[in-house]
Amino acid sequence: MPLVKMTELFAAHDDTSFAVGAFNVSNMEMAWGAIQAAEELQTPLILQIAEGRLRYSPLDLLGPVMLAAAKRCKVPVAVHLDHGGTLETIKLALSLGFTSVMFDGSKYPLEENIRRTKEVVELAHAQGAAVEAEIGRVGGAEGDYKSVDVLVTSVDEAKKFAEETGVDALAVAIGTAHGNYTVQPKLRIDRLKEIFDAIKTPLVLHGGTGLTEDDFKNCIANGIKKINIATASYDNSARKIREVCAANPNAKFFDFSDAIVCGTCENVKRHMKIFNPERQA
Repeated sequence: MPLVKMTELFAAHDDTSFAVGAFNVSNMEMAWGAIQAAEELQTPLILQIAEGRLRYSPLDLLGPVMLAAAKRCKVPVAVHLDHGGTLETIKLALSLGFTSVMFDGSKYPLEENIRRTKEVVELAHAQGAAVEAEIGRVGGAEGDYKSVDVLVTSVDEAKKFAEETGVDALAVAIGTAHGNYTVQPKLRIDRLKEIFDAIKTPLVLHGGTGLTEDDFKNCIANGIKKINIATASYDNSARKIREVCAANPNAKFFDFSDAIVCGTCENVKRHMKIFNPERQA
């Protein structure tokens, strides 16, 4: 199956009953587990890696693995750079063949975020790739980045940003945070609906780990088209490794490798069934 852009996955299911799952991976086993889940459920997939994780998984090494895994998949797969913070990393992802990149300029003032995002859009579109950006600020920390507080996205700023940058997808802050929640978040579904009504750009939810099934369904019904999941896959893979250790003190390397594949596959399937309860690839 050829690689696709994430925008093609959005267009294939153009309503508010479906969201594409975007799952972060950090090695071959995680990528393979996510691909197995997509094939078993016949559901499209976005494979992604965040810049904040690259000291564990260098992009020039992991990127080709992700692309090779995507090309072997029997359903459509996009390969995406998550939370790109530097032009150098974004250019590397594009040169490797990633079909989309995210530029996260949420730490900058609005006008600076717009200026930098426009530069990335021009670069990526020239190479046939799509661009995601962020307005407002999702809380917590992605990878090795410093933890930040939530800054709920303004409707007016989202509209201005979308119009001036021409991004293909827009991550909005409605109360979610990266990592594990210490208390259940209170989502601003009202603000999400206002943004969805105001702009045509597909909306992205970051900080999906730990949300309830109802949370996800409410977000999808009110305009979310892409949902990012990272921590839940890492946690489930780690749990599977601990189970192997407990069951077999003499476990071998490949027992642990299989545990990571299984842990990732389980988690991806669990979320895909929520995001895409009826449709097939």
